Amino acid sequence: MKNTRSSLLTVALFTAALALAPKPAAAVDAAAAQELMKSNQCGKCHSADKDKGGPSLKKIAAKYKGKPEGEQAIIKNITTAPKVKLDDGTQEEHKVIKTKDEAQLKNLAQWILAQ
Repeated sequence: MKNTRSSLLTVALFTAALALAPKPAAAVDAAAAQELMKSNQCGKCHSADKDKGGPSLKKIAAKYKGKPEGEQAIIKNITTAPKVKLDDGTQEEHKVIKTKDEAQLKNLAQWILAQ
């Protein structure tokens, strides 16, 4: 009887631990992120690894990678049109991305952070 109780307790604790464990993040859809960037003409100012008017995606990723607010900071930047300083020293409003879909915005931010 003692072994049965002990086994049941072990199973219950293991099940609870699994339920409370952090879930793995969904995989980033690189093709969808790239298409969203292309359809919003983000490539006019940003490239993968070279500054081009605006910072490279690699530089943006380095700035926010590992920071808990990184994903939200990127989303805020592409959805609220903040003033940004360009390489030539001028300032302009950042272009607002043409989607309100939270999943698309998160996917794009996560893809940028993965660069």
